Amino acid sequence: MKKLLILLLATLGLALAQPLGNVAMVFSEGAKTDPTFNGVAYGAALRTVQQFGGRMFDFEPADPSQIPSAIRRFASEGFSLIIGLGFATEPGVAAAAREFREQRFALIDTATEAPNVASYVFRENEGTYLVGYIAGRLSQTGVVGFVGGMDIPLIHKFEVGYREGVRRACPTCRVLVNYVGNTPAAFSDPARAKEIAAAQKSQGADIIYAAAGASGLGVFDYVKQTRCLKASELPRGLRFRSNPFASVPKYEAYTRECAGDTRPMFFIGGDGNLNFLGDTDNNPATLNHALTCMLKRVDVAAQRAVESVARNAFQGGLVSLGLRENGLGYALDAYNQALLPESLRREVNATRQAIVAGRIVVPDRR
Repeated sequence: MKKLLILLLATLGLALAQPLGNVAMVFSEGAKTDPTFNGVAYGAALRTVQQFGGRMFDFEPADPSQIPSAIRRFASEGFSLIIGLGFATEPGVAAAAREFREQRFALIDTATEAPNVASYVFRENEGTYLVGYIAGRLSQTGVVGFVGGMDIPLIHKFEVGYREGVRRACPTCRVLVNYVGNTPAAFSDPARAKEIAAAQKSQGADIIYAAAGASGLGVFDYVKQTRCLKASELPRGLRFRSNPFASVPKYEAYTRECAGDTRPMFFIGGDGNLNFLGDTDNNPATLNHALTCMLKRVDVAAQRAVESVARNAFQGGLVSLGLRENGLGYALDAYNQALLPESLRREVNATRQAIVAGRIVVPDRR
């Protein structure tokens, strides 16, 4: 009996130690170098694939119509796992899953019903509630902005959570909402997002949340280039209501260009920690224009998907990730720690716990 147990354990160990085969990630839009959504997921998948001795492949579509054929090609070659990243990959994965029933697929940030597809989805509204709360507590004008990518229900979840979080922290605050467009290209149009940010600033928005993929880079650029709001440029009837960042050390260009009655502008990023993009002088100790970022842990989903195959534990079905599962959060590091006082962090943590416990229920639709 003892010898049999040893043999079984040895066999199991060999199975777990077997090198992973080929893994492919197919993107909906943009490139794997996108530092927000694509890059975060791809980086985690690549690290995990390499950890288990596999090889990583990817497909960056020039047009969404190319996605189904790319997925089918990977499936016909018998890949260990094919990951579809984003909603535009769902039709191709669903079709290939029906044709290649032994092939394992994973979808991240979208879902389909098939026994050989693990669909990782997020309760984004919970995470955006937290960053909305932060924006509401720290807005100096009482006006904040939201720039969404494509005008679809998925991004509406971001919008709704953000609105509710702002309202919780600041019932009198106003939230401006605009979308870049109505096609997948809306996630890769930073020029249009920059125009929207300028329009929102002209209405008094001092904090703008970008949930727009690579388009968000346009918002970030605008905020960093504009630096501040001036009292003389505020819309009629709007005045500064607070000055929470008065004691934060300012960089030289800010001091020079934002003298007088002014307040700093900030952006909030999404999906990954992009706080470093708010730095203008390579000094985290001075004013950073990234207030925080909503952490949508697509890296956690990608890692879990690859590990499930490597450990022979793959299961199809829906996997929902929220605050309870540490699938969401907000970014806090050297770049923005001076912007978020300890008292506010305690409030945000208490709000998080209330959501996890069910005392606060965040809506997920308009």
